[in-house]
Amino acid sequence: MKSEHNDLIVIGAGSAARDAANKAAKEYGARVALIERERWGGSCPNVACTPTKAYLVAAGLAHEINTLANELGIEVGTATSNLAKVRARKETLKKPQPKWVEDLQTAGFDTYEGTASFVGPHTIRVGDAELTADKILIATGSRTAVPPIEGIEEIDWLDHVSALEIEELPESLLIVGAGAVGLELGQAFSRFGSKVTIVDALDEIAPHTDHHAAMELREALTDEGMPIILGSFVTTVAARNGRHVATVVPREGGMEQEVEFDRLLLASGRRPNIEELNLEAVGVDTYKLGIVVDERMRTNVPGIWAAGDVNGQALFTPVAQYQARIAVEDMYQPGEGPTADYSVLPTAIFTDPELAGVGLTQMEAEEQGFDAETVVHPLKYVRRASYIDATHGLYKIVFDRTSRRVLGLHVVAPGASDIVQGLSIAMRLGVTVDELAKAHHVFPTFGEGVKAAAEQARITVPA
Repeated sequence: MKSEHNDLIVIGAGSAARDAANKAAKEYGARVALIERERWGGSCPNVACTPTKAYLVAAGLAHEINTLANELGIEVGTATSNLAKVRARKETLKKPQPKWVEDLQTAGFDTYEGTASFVGPHTIRVGDAELTADKILIATGSRTAVPPIEGIEEIDWLDHVSALEIEELPESLLIVGAGAVGLELGQAFSRFGSKVTIVDALDEIAPHTDHHAAMELREALTDEGMPIILGSFVTTVAARNGRHVATVVPREGGMEQEVEFDRLLLASGRRPNIEELNLEAVGVDTYKLGIVVDERMRTNVPGIWAAGDVNGQALFTPVAQYQARIAVEDMYQPGEGPTADYSVLPTAIFTDPELAGVGLTQMEAEEQGFDAETVVHPLKYVRRASYIDATHGLYKIVFDRTSRRVLGLHVVAPGASDIVQGLSIAMRLGVTVDELAKAHHVFPTFGEGVKAAAEQARITVPA
């Protein structure tokens, strides 16, 4: 058996893995080995962030042609979507797998393709190779969780990966899950021409976002013709007359209903990729969402860290990269590097309108003991909204009544992600609603709604 020693072994080749490898090599001169069993580059550039947004752009263009062009005096025919061509363009945006490997090797990393498994706290087996290192980072990511639906094994279901591979538009699409994946792909396929229905067990879409903002987005999507059934489970799926039918049962009891569909998309959760790592051989602690880590991404076993989706803390690409950098700092400067801080973490769902937020929701602020106050400014009163006939959207500021410090910002609007990203730095620096109200802003932009909300805070809740 081939035996190799490295300073650092990284299991995975996604966003967290590559950031860790680059930092360790460039800043600490480490010899790094990367192990990948499925997809070099990870999910984000191959099957998630990049390709999904390509679909959203195509669907958005078709929607604007069909709903807005005539209103603006642009004379065009009805836009129809060719899913095969949309997929083909999406493929051109991806780096080929051999190129990923070539680039990683050019950067000086040893690459191993196969399934990694622990044989000791400092030893990994992959194929016919046995690798050793004093430091090991687990960054194996996550995959689609399959809910306990009777008959699901008989259905050729889709997830966010396979949904971007089909070339024939389904007449109807049932989506289980109203989080970011379900909402983004649901709106895209609806705008391409599928009849989309979304079912979720929770009482509102977009969990972990502000309830008021989520409700505003839901109303925009339903007004666009996409039914969303909340507080309900899909309990069974079965074939019927060449199609399929799902039984949808309310969570709190009540009348069940049937929904017919051609294709089923699962988007109700993720599972960490840990089963094949043989973690029990070295005693790494796990829990339902993944590997247990502390604020420096350390596991309970010295010399082993875990970053990204696999630790289940916050499943976002920038967070995976952030955690990887924290882990490497701790590897080479034990106890001296930064600890993870998610208090000012901007997030976004790239629907139309977008839903983006940073900081605390009103409920979270109250639960943490703040004397919280909120102000809301509707999107329809922002001048630029009239240019595109936008009626759904809002700007919500959560702030502390005493200090006036902004605790949270939640936006439903075109470009909400950019608005929130820009103001997240101000929040980290302790900006107050009064400072936002006094700030200059570019006119006309969708961002002016934040200033308007801040000005409202000065009027309704004087210092």
